[in-house]
Amino acid sequence: MSKKAGALAMIAAAGVSLTPIPAAARSAATTARQPAAHSRHLRRDLTALAWLVADVNSGKVLASKNPHRKLPPASTLKTLFAVTVLPKFSAKRVRQVTAADLSGLGSGSSVVGIRQGGRYTVADLWNGVFLRSGNDAVHVLAAMNGGWSTTAREMQQTAHRLGARDTTVKSPDGYDAPGQVSSAFDLTVFARAGLANEEFARYCSTTRAGFPAAGGGTAQLENTNRILVGSHGMPRYPGIIGVKNGYTSKAGNTLIAAARRNGHTLIATVLNPQSGEANGVYKEAGALLDWGFDHVAHSEPVGRSGRDDEEEEEEDF
Repeated sequence: MSKKAGALAMIAAAGVSLTPIPAAARSAATTARQPAAHSRHLRRDLTALAWLVADVNSGKVLASKNPHRKLPPASTLKTLFAVTVLPKFSAKRVRQVTAADLSGLGSGSSVVGIRQGGRYTVADLWNGVFLRSGNDAVHVLAAMNGGWSTTAREMQQTAHRLGARDTTVKSPDGYDAPGQVSSAFDLTVFARAGLANEEFARYCSTTRAGFPAAGGGTAQLENTNRILVGSHGMPRYPGIIGVKNGYTSKAGNTLIAAARRNGHTLIATVLNPQSGEANGVYKEAGALLDWGFDHVAHSEPVGRSGRDDEEEEEEDF
C-alpha cells in the first residue's frame, strides 16, 4: 500500500472528513434546544467547568456547556502544537540534543527523560509528546522549529486559521503561563484537525512505544491516557481512538477523547471536573461519548447541557 493510500485508509478508519475546517460561526441568531427525550438522558452530575461533544464527520456540536469559556488547557494544548509542527519534520530525522534545546523547561514539568547529548529521532520525540506528555520533547521540537517564541507565534496563527478564537498561546507545551487559555470548542477543533493527519492519528492512538534509554537500550513508554490504555481503575473505552490528556495545578484535569462506533466518530472535550474523583475527567468524557453515540443519528445541534440555565448557541466547526 502506498503512503498516500495508507493515510487515506487511516483517516477513513477514524471517520475524519478531509474537507477544510471552516471558521467557527459566532453569529448564530437562534438557540437550538435538544428534544426533551434526548436531554433527559444526558447526565446531570457532570461537574466539569466546560465540556463539549461533537460529531467529527459533520462538524456538528451535539451538546455543550460553556464551550467558549476561556480556561487553562494544560497539555491538551499539545494538540495545537502537533497540528502546527508535526508536518514539518520527517519522522526519521535525528536530533542530537543540546543544553539550549532544554533551556526554560518549567519547574515540575512532565518529562519523558530526554538527555543533553542524546540522539533521538523525530518519531521518538513525538512519542514522548503524545504518550508521556513530555515537555522536554516539546522543547526540543520547538528548538528545531526556530525556537519557543516562533513556535508560540505559529501556533497562534494556526489557531486563527482554524477559526479557534478563544485560544491564547504563551507556552507551547501547555505549561501554565499568565494569559494562556483555550476552550472546549477550540480544543475540539484542534483534535479534529489533527485526526485528519495520518501521523497525528497514529501517535495519539499509540498505547506503548519504545524510547532510547540512558546508557543504551530501549525503555518502554506507556501512554498516560487512562481511557485509551485501560489503567488506574479505568477500562479502555470501547472504540477509543485516543487524542490527549493533561493536568496542571491551575488547569485541573483536562481531556480530549475521540472514539468511533457504528460509522460515527465523536470527540468529547472535558475541562477541569470539580468532582474530586481521581478518574473524574475520564468518567465524564466517557459519559459524554456514550450519550453522543446513543443520539448522534437524531440529535439536533447544539442542545442543552442538561441544565435549563446553560443553553448554548447553535454552531459547528
